[in-house]
Amino acid sequence: MTGRGISRREFAKSAVAIGGTAALAACLDRGSASVPEGTDDPSTLPERQHAWNDALATDDAGNPRMPRHHVLLLLDYAGDGTPIDAHRERVETALRDLERAYEWSTEGLLFTLGYGPAYFERFGSGPAGVDLPEPEALAPFEDPAFDTPDALLHLASDDERVVLEAEEALKGTRETANDREMTASFDGILTESDRRTGFIGAGLPADNQDVEGVPDSEPVPEESPLFMGFKSGFKGNQATEDRVTVASGPFADGTTQHLSKIRLQLQQWYEQDSRDQRVSKMFCPAHAAEDRVEGVGENLGTDSGMDECPEDAVESGRRNGVVGHSQKMVSAREDDSPRILRRDFDSTDGGQAGLHFLSLQGSIADFVATREAMNGTDVAENSAVGQRVNNGILQYMNVERRGNYLVPPRSLRSLPPASPSK
Repeated sequence: MTGRGISRREFAKSAVAIGGTAALAACLDRGSASVPEGTDDPSTLPERQHAWNDALATDDAGNPRMPRHHVLLLLDYAGDGTPIDAHRERVETALRDLERAYEWSTEGLLFTLGYGPAYFERFGSGPAGVDLPEPEALAPFEDPAFDTPDALLHLASDDERVVLEAEEALKGTRETANDREMTASFDGILTESDRRTGFIGAGLPADNQDVEGVPDSEPVPEESPLFMGFKSGFKGNQATEDRVTVASGPFADGTTQHLSKIRLQLQQWYEQDSRDQRVSKMFCPAHAAEDRVEGVGENLGTDSGMDECPEDAVESGRRNGVVGHSQKMVSAREDDSPRILRRDFDSTDGGQAGLHFLSLQGSIADFVATREAMNGTDVAENSAVGQRVNNGILQYMNVERRGNYLVPPRSLRSLPPASPSK
């Protein structure tokens, strides 16, 4: 605990959620560790904006570990018609200023800037060579609102000061970033329409479980990186960065991005379901029966072990009356490989336990297929499992918003045309 009666981790989460110059000032007042500086030549950074894995820390098993603090800014272009070159240059200068200020790492700053279908409408056509559909409901039991901003900026760092300072620098309310001058900002070009925040990592969910959607008994384990009490992001359950990269066309080396805002309701999860039931629903019934998951699942290494679940999802539903979330995801694989790369994190935005489900994939169709597998419609139709009840973790999650984006390659990240020449 700090001398002010609040843990460092809890303060960090609260400051990021609140945002603004006052929260940043409080973080800077408390912070002492130095932040590594970036490169004097940003052109040496990967052409793929989403090339994070080599810059991420890893856990003891070798799984990439997501940065602990996140800010999502939904942005609209303030100009009329199609973007002008002067605006493109200012946006690019601001982003390069950040890359000079902060190391491309979890200790520094990682970020992506993507664009939604609404942005490309101003050009009269979608992005060349990339199918970027409008978001839609993806299950019969969901009725989400749809995000339609021009752009989505994702800022991520282990240091809460970094995401807040970078945000304020881009907004033009701060003249420096990591003590380096900002020579440009988004001010007057990209304006904020919504702001979302979150966190992931051992201790953060436990420190911040006093929110709606989590029982008052504070059941989230201290060692859990997520509200639901289990580890996620196993390397073997994730698509590679190569797999999710657009392979050809003017946006080659980019990727598509899906963002869902999900409300968590974990009262039954913790107060009525037993430990074995939670393991069965998150992984598979065999994992529970054979006690394969220790604690939050660190013992599983780099793979959740679905090869050790002897039954497919439908048969599991018939025999056990329950099917696991991970168990269903096997059917979404292509050539025995996952199709999406998850970079999601928990949230307490609005005082509610939530999850910002952020995924990268070569095509939005890959995300749709993965979500269809999660729905488990075939399981519900051919076994005793309900449409949501005992059907993985569906009954504990409500999708409130969805949005689709194209994350261009770094060379096209600043207000790109729909049909760039490369």
